[in-house]
Amino acid sequence: MGLFEDLSQFLETRLEEFLAAHPHLELQAIEEQLREQEEDTLRLIASLQAQEKKLEEDILSTAQDIQRWHMRIQKAQAAGREDLVQPAQEREALLLRQGNQLWGQRQGVQDRLSQAKNLKQNIQARRQEVHAKAAQWRAEQAESSSERVSSWDNPSYTRFPKTAADPLEQVFSDWETEDELSQLKRQMGQ
Repeated sequence: MGLFEDLSQFLETRLEEFLAAHPHLELQAIEEQLREQEEDTLRLIASLQAQEKKLEEDILSTAQDIQRWHMRIQKAQAAGREDLVQPAQEREALLLRQGNQLWGQRQGVQDRLSQAKNLKQNIQARRQEVHAKAAQWRAEQAESSSERVSSWDNPSYTRFPKTAADPLEQVFSDWETEDELSQLKRQMGQ
């Protein structure tokens, strides 16, 4: 088990290093995750809206049943049918409890729907931020690329500046130093 954990940790570290070295890929990965989260949130919103509509229909139906049983209670009382009044009142009370439960469920769905809509807005805002960063990175890369191209076209710019960050400069410098050393050794060997 430890070997797999070590391998997993190694791969995660390598992935993080790779993404750090290639920020555009990291931005693409984040943007893809946000897109998937937004799709999931939209499906959740649609599901909650369907639940809310169903609960509203059930509440309306229950309210109509309560109204019908209330009229039956009044009719039974007016007719002096006490044997029907008590069961009708119990039915009305049961329907009232069901209506209250449905109302509470609807309230819970509305709260979750509100949270899901806020989450969707947050995801969209974050996605726009990531998209803007990716666009900025592409613009910087294009600018950097055009600067390199224009420096080749500009005859007044005769050589690249020597910087420690220039890997090609370092390779040539090392090679030239080694070449000079080997020439000195040959001369001293004569």
